This record gives sequence, C-alpha cells and structure tokens, in this order.
Amino acid sequence: MPDTPKRDLKEYVDVGHSELENHLRTQNAQFQSALEEAEAGRKLTDFLWLNIFGFAYHYLKSRFGPRHPYQYYPTSNDTGVYKMKVANETTQIALLSDWASDTPESDRVGAVVAFHKPDYSIHLGDIYFVGAPSEVHDNFISPKASWPRGKWGSLALAGNHEMYSNGAAFYKMLLPTMGVREANAVSDGLKLEMNPSDGLKPSDGLATSNNPLIGSPSDASVIREQKAGFFCLENDYWRVIGLDTGYTSVERPFVEILSPPDCHLRKEQVNWLKNQLHLDNPDDRRGIIFLSHHPPFSDFRKSFPRPARQIRQLFGEFLRPVLWMWGHEHRLVGYRERKVGGLPIHGRCIGHGGMPVEIDAPRVDTDSILFYDQRRRKNIRRIGVGYNGFAWLKFEQENLSIEYRDVEDKVVTGESWRINLQSGLIEKIG
Repeated sequence: MPDTPKRDLKEYVDVGHSELENHLRTQNAQFQSALEEAEAGRKLTDFLWLNIFGFAYHYLKSRFGPRHPYQYYPTSNDTGVYKMKVANETTQIALLSDWASDTPESDRVGAVVAFHKPDYSIHLGDIYFVGAPSEVHDNFISPKASWPRGKWGSLALAGNHEMYSNGAAFYKMLLPTMGVREANAVSDGLKLEMNPSDGLKPSDGLATSNNPLIGSPSDASVIREQKAGFFCLENDYWRVIGLDTGYTSVERPFVEILSPPDCHLRKEQVNWLKNQLHLDNPDDRRGIIFLSHHPPFSDFRKSFPRPARQIRQLFGEFLRPVLWMWGHEHRLVGYRERKVGGLPIHGRCIGHGGMPVEIDAPRVDTDSILFYDQRRRKNIRRIGVGYNGFAWLKFEQENLSIEYRDVEDKVVTGESWRINLQSGLIEKIG
C-alpha cells in the first residue's frame, strides 16, 4: 500500500465526532493525494470516484455494513495477561492517545518517544479520520510510519474513530502488528531464534520479516500478537489494564438516537476481568492503572461513566482507589480523586498526542483539576492550540513515577506514586 502525503494540523481544527464528517475528510484527503499525481484530464474522474462515489460507498458500508466480529480473550492459550519485562528493576512505558493523525506534530512526538527507548508503547485509541486501512498503514505499518515501537512490545486500544470503519482495519491490520515479547517463555507464540550470521529469524512461517514486532532484542523471544482490544501488563507490584471502550462507542443510525452509545464493557471483557484478573481477590494488592480511550468523567465534555460502574461491581468488597488514564479529549489534564459509581479514581486525560490540543476553560469553575496544560503553542485559523505530548511511566518495584512530556521533550509536570502491598492503597508521594 503506497504512502499518502503528510497531513497538516489545520485539517483537524474543529473536527467533529460525526461519522459523516470524518468519512468526508478521509475521502477528501485521498482525493488530494490522487490530485497531486493525476493528469489534468483525470482530475474530474478522480474527484467523482474518490470524493463522491468513494464517500458514498465507504460511508454506507460503515453505517449499514457488518461490524468486525468482537475479539476477546482467552484464545489459543493466550489470556491477554503479560508479564512486564524488567531491566535493572525498572520498566518504562510510553502512553500516547489520539496520536495517529499522520502530521509533522505526531511524527515529532513519535520521534521524542523513540529517543527515550521505551520498553513498551501503548496507543489509547483514535486513528484519524476513520481508522481506514490507508490511515492505519500510514501511521503504524509503513516503513515511514513514526509510531515508536517499544523494545518489548506495543499495544493498542480502539477509540470511536476506528469504529467509524466498523473496526475492520483495527482488527485485521493493526492488531497483528501489535503484541509483546516474552523472553525465554514457553508458548504457542512465534519463537525467534538467534543465528550468528543473520540475526533474529522466525522459526515458523507465521512470523515474517515485515512484521514490525520482529527485530530488536538479542535473546531468544516469543512474540505474542495482540488478539483483542484489551490487555493486562503486570509485575509483582503493579497492573496496567487496557480497557476496550471503543467497540461500544458507535451504534447504527436511528438506534443511537433511541439508545445513545455508552462505551460499556461487553460481557466477554467483563468475564475476562472477573475470571482472568480476579479484581475482587483480597490477596492481590497490587496497584492498578486502567487505560481507556473514553473518559469515565470530565469537566469539559461528555463522559462515559458506565465502565467505571461495571468495574466497581467487579471489585466487590475489596474496593480501593485506582489510577485511570484516557484520551478522547485533546488536552492534558489531571484531576483530584473523584468517585464514579463508588469507584475512587485518580483521573488523567492524555489525549494530546497528535491532534490540535485544546486549551479552553472547563465548563464549570472547579477546584477538582490538579493540573492542566493551557500553554498556547500557536494559532491555527485564529484558534489557539496547545502542545502535543505523551505520558512516560517508570516502574521501579513499588514506586511509579509519571512524567508528562511535550513535543519539545520538556517535562510539563510529573508525579510519583507508591503502592502499599499491605493495604492495597496507592499513595501519592510527589
């Protein structure tokens, strides 16, 4: 699949959340790409096929065509629960959300993350405009793509924009290139063996040299491809749990009017949380960090509290505060502890990965905001936009430090946490 020209950040200013608008923008981007290569006599034909016929086909297919089947764990002896790789008692994870815009800004954020060499990198969802095959390719798969892959793996969550194309490219194209390496593991995964003459080679035909997962660690590894839109990375002190709120964020025409999407966790995911992670186990007192695309609460826009209420039920009597990091809103905000459905949440919005960053004031004057990056980076069409960036998590046994870095690699703010394994409580220490 050929690469398309880079997009300008101004194409994303005032992007709405309707499928109609986003499909129009995707088709227009493809038309502009074809226009640069077309002969003068073909421009009208390309306009008709790409902008009008192409839009009608893809929009109607996404609105009325079949949604990609839901994928979930356990499957093929894979539970979706992975042990964090630790080096010198440290694991470093980069979190990016709403990053996949294929702009110079997203390229720069990707380059900054790559410079720091994360052990794992995780995308919290939204591939713009509609998660189309060309957009997945340009942002993640192309040799020119700037997605910063972690040394030991990359994982992805789906947002609502991936589901504007029924999730097909997310499940068929992106997830097979995502996953984790497990050194010296016994698994049905893809075994990589060292060869002194030509480095890592797959020992079976399932792994190919163009799979971006293959390539870096020097010891024998097992690749576990990501097979569902949720997962858990864990060590002896912490669990990082990725939740799929994207699949239930979009509904069919008319149905979504009568029953608006609420981003609930499907029963398959709830069963996984219950039967694989055992959140109600009083003997498991590790710290918990939830990741999702959609916010359980917000002081700026519509929120989606139902997943938090579902998780509260799964905790049973062993309830304790959690960290929860999400995207969807294109800003960097940290909130003081807030209860949603009885679940105490330390919330962090990190949706400033690649889109024009919003710096407007909250809807209400509230003291619940702990930090909010409202720095103006530049104006686009007379609208002030802020600094793109990402979150950098560093795990050192019971301690967790989080740096919020911007596109210029400046630490905007940071915080430190400690998990008390006696009580199961997370304590903010800095």
